[in-house]
Amino acid sequence: MSTTEPEASRPSDDRATPDFLLHSAPGTGVAPEDLVMASGRDVTPATLEWARKKMEREGPNCIERLLP
Repeated sequence: MSTTEPEASRPSDDRATPDFLLHSAPGTGVAPEDLVMASGRDVTPATLEWARKKMEREGPNCIERLLP
């Protein structure tokens, strides 16, 4: 198939998502449940307690370490 548009100038379907779209904006109400789910764990009383303690120690920005 021929085209007049060079390969390098065509839009790519496999482009990376821009960084600003990947972050959770942690100052906007991150809950312990959010942190548990971002860590890939099930929401249980034990994991909620883990998340509460982690957020107390590290602040709501700790979720950013778990997200891309």
